[in-house]
Amino acid sequence: MTAQRRLIIGISGASGVIYGVRALEILKAVSDIETHLVISPAAIRTLGEETNLCGDDVKALADHVHSPKDIGAAISSGSFKTLGMLVAPCSVKTLSGIAHCYNDELIVRAADVCLKERRRVVLLFRETPLHAGHIALMERATLNGAIVMPPVPAFYNKPETIDDLISQTIGRALDIFDIDANVVKRWKDVGL
Repeated sequence: MTAQRRLIIGISGASGVIYGVRALEILKAVSDIETHLVISPAAIRTLGEETNLCGDDVKALADHVHSPKDIGAAISSGSFKTLGMLVAPCSVKTLSGIAHCYNDELIVRAADVCLKERRRVVLLFRETPLHAGHIALMERATLNGAIVMPPVPAFYNKPETIDDLISQTIGRALDIFDIDANVVKRWKDVGL
């Protein structure tokens, strides 16, 4: 029997909560991935502004849900084996916490633990335009080992809907964890 792989999903309060939701939806269909969700209070508010979903709808998509205040949760320990963490979307506040190892809540603590254990941390940073402070935070987080991946849409795959754009972006983010959920239209597959 193959052991289940675990992936932490952090959803912060930045615009674009649908990225985190879509990650959970896609991963639900991947049988060997166990998801651990941390959704911030700001993300719950953004969810209500940007979707027809509520926090309970999103939590139901995850295998395990951890309170953002529970810095003693299993995912806050390096001995808890995971593939790493996807923060989708990643707010400036969350990026700042990760860049500066400021572990005052579980999203940042779990990311910090993944980084110290040399596990992948992918940050779908959702801010534009950028000022020098944002760029410095992205540099600092990258130097700490994180992968900053602003959710910039691909167009070579000829997306027809917003869902196509979101799924392609999340599929590419999951590629970084060596998870192929069969949602990415690859360059060679689009007839170029």
